[in-house]
Parts: sequence; structure tokens; C-alpha cells
Amino acid sequence: MRMTDIQRCDIRPGRLVEWTLSPATVATAAGLPDDARPPAYIQESHIRTARSVREGGLFVPTWLGAAFDLPGRIDPDALQEALRAWTLRHETLRSGFRWSGPGAEMRRFTLDADEVSLHREDVGEFTDADALVRHLQERFDTVADALRWPNLIYTAVLREDGAGVYMAFDHSNVDAYSLFRIPAEIHELYTAAVEGRSVEHPPVGSYVDFCEAERADADRIDDRHEIVGRWREFIQRCDGRLPSFPVDLGLEPGGPLPEQRLLREPLVDAADAAAFEAYCRPYGGSLAGVLAATALVVHEIGGEPVYRTVVPFHTRTRSRWSQSVGWYVGGAPVEVPVERARDFPSALAAVREALHANRRMARMPLDRVLRLLGTDFRPTSPDLYSIVSYVDARAVPGADRWTALNAYGLLRVSYGDQVCAWVNRLPEGLWFASRYPDTDIAQKNLRLYVERLRDVVTGVARQEAVARGA
Repeated sequence: MRMTDIQRCDIRPGRLVEWTLSPATVATAAGLPDDARPPAYIQESHIRTARSVREGGLFVPTWLGAAFDLPGRIDPDALQEALRAWTLRHETLRSGFRWSGPGAEMRRFTLDADEVSLHREDVGEFTDADALVRHLQERFDTVADALRWPNLIYTAVLREDGAGVYMAFDHSNVDAYSLFRIPAEIHELYTAAVEGRSVEHPPVGSYVDFCEAERADADRIDDRHEIVGRWREFIQRCDGRLPSFPVDLGLEPGGPLPEQRLLREPLVDAADAAAFEAYCRPYGGSLAGVLAATALVVHEIGGEPVYRTVVPFHTRTRSRWSQSVGWYVGGAPVEVPVERARDFPSALAAVREALHANRRMARMPLDRVLRLLGTDFRPTSPDLYSIVSYVDARAVPGADRWTALNAYGLLRVSYGDQVCAWVNRLPEGLWFASRYPDTDIAQKNLRLYVERLRDVVTGVARQEAVARGA
């Protein structure tokens, strides 16, 4: 889906209805015994960081969400049935954490499916779109908060011609791929509820089970493990830090966490995206191409001789996780010696080599590695490092209807000192989104980055088209 913020997902006025987990569900959860399955390292780090930042006096919302339309006159009862059925399918959405003991240990609790119900509230009519957007953001900030449970909320804006559905979750329970599947799944469940039939879905793997398995595997290594050693060397080459985006962002060292702003727009159309992919395929595809182009562009802007970054990869390594909602993401270090790889083909070859050597490192949670290194890089900032992410989302069920359904993945842009950029391949081409520190220098350099990134991708695509006689 196109990634954006709630201010730019084309919300129209109407009657607002919202759903949260019911008071009875919350009361039942309060009395549950501990679930022995631990949090994933990435979950624990996220929640502890939110707590640390909050104790420092700053509220930093970090929720993710999905937005899409349902056409035709809406049956709120059927929509509630669809939302509940979807929620019950994904165990992580009925699982949370509480603090325990003097060491503030995080303990999980998990509701059985038959203990979960939704509470519906008719909030009222909104005639002004801006007021509606402000209300939704305030509600999402309040409810989909890392330090509370439940931390999800579903809303619908009902109109004569249909409804806009807007859903928000704390990041600890979802990643981008989780969001991508939501529109088609809710549509299917809602249609079935209206028609009075059930939908038979095969069971999906539980992210809670994944957390337990991943953590057990991570806890088997110690500081002598090869992966730990390679991260240690990478961090040393980054002057003892994890890498930031290597251009001037106009930040003062040691200054307060800055507000961020969003840059989002189409990058290239479907034809150029396909030609770019064709050129890059022998080197690992468009992911390698985007990283190679980024390395060249940031070298132009910032002059760093080596581009270092941490590349996010999904960790859905088995088929049972493919449709599961959760935060299935790891990171691998990549270095591109741009001074020795001054053109696109040589940068592309360097990226291919780095990805081939390091991609498997993403299966080991970086937060586990950092504990073994005795280093805490994230006491005050929600972002551990800057990222440039690439995802080809065209194969996701329903992707061909995303534009017609006004479907978006939602980012909460609040505070942060890093640059997080996402390049998604959609049926209509490549879509770019980034949140970055809200300074004049950062705005200038991010604008320059995306324009030069477009130039490189387009130039490579046109070269490939000419070579193929297109």
C-alpha cells in the first residue's frame, strides 16, 4: 500500500463509529495468570524505550495503521462481526504485557479467543474533515499506545455511499506486511457477515509462538558468536554507533529529540519500475538497486566515503507465518564503499556482495546482539538507526484494488532524530515515503535525496528499456 500519515489519506466527513476491546475483556485480562511465552526482543526493546522516553517527559506516539474504503451502505453489526473475527485470528492482538517485580520484568498475558469481545461506540457526526482527522489522531495516540493495553482501535466513518475504515495498532503487534493484508481480509469477512455465511480460513501461525521460538534461539548464543563479532566490527567502523542517514540533518549534538515531518510521493511509474527491476535482477533485484542508488546519492550530498546502513528484512521464514499479524522484522548491516564504486553498476555489485554475506544476520535479533555487546543505543530515541526499506507488495491479496479502495498504510509522524524511508513497489509503480527531523536543512537534503533517487532509477530504467528495444 501507499504509506502516508493520517492527514493525507483522504478522510471525508461522516458519522464516526469506533471499536475497542470491551470492558469485560479488559477485566478478564487483568485477572489472567502469566503466559510463559516471553516477548520478542524487538517487542521488549520497543516497549522499554517508550517507557524510558516517557519518563524523560516526552510522549512519542509510534502506532501504525491501515486505512481503506468499504463501498455501499454499511451494516455496523456485520462490520463489528468482521472486525472481531479478524482480531481473534491473530493471537498477538489478544496478548499484552505487564511489569513484574523490582527488576521491572515484562510478563506476557494472553486471552483465549472466547474471552474477547468488542465494544462499539457511536461517536457522532463530523461535518469538518480536519476536525475528524484531529479527533482520530488523538484517539489513536491515546489508545494505540505502547505503554497501555489494549493498544489497538478500529474506527469507521459511515457515509451514504460507504465507509472509510481506519485502524491503529501499537507497533509491537504489527509490521508493514501485517497492514498490507488487512483491506482484503476485512472486505472478505464483512461481505460474508452481510450474507450470513462464515469464512473458512486455514489457521495462521501465532506471532506469540514465534516470539518464544525466536527468543529461545537467540538466547543460545553468547558474545563469542560469529554474528555478534561481525556486528561489533560494523559498529566500530560506525564510530561506536549504529548508522544514521549520512547527510546533514541540521541537528545539534545532544539536543532534544526533534519533531519529524513526512515526505511521500510516487517515485516512478509501473513501466520504469519494471525496467529498473529487470536491470537489477542479476544483482538481487530492486532492493539492491534502491540501496545502490541511495549509496551514490547520499555520497553526492554528504560526501561520506562509505555508505553504511542497516537493512530491514522480514523474518517470516516458514509458511505458517506468511499470513500472521506480528512484527516479523530483523536487520542486517550493509556497507558500500562509494569512493571505489562511483557508478551504478559497481555500486550494485558492492550491494549484492554485502547482502549475500550479511542477509542471514537479520534472523538474529539485533537487540539480543546489543545486550551481548553491553551497549544500549536507544534510551532516548524511538528509532535505533536510520533505514531505507524496500518491499514488493504486488503479490499481496487485493493489491490490485488498493487504489480503488483508497487503501493506505498509516505512519505516525511524531518525534525522532533518524531518517526512516520506505520504497514500496505497487501495481502502479514505486511509492516513496519518509519521516525525518523537521529542520530546514533536513527538508532540503531529503528533497534532494528523493529527486536524485528518482533520477537514478529513471536513468537506469530508460537505459534498460533501450537495451531491450522497448
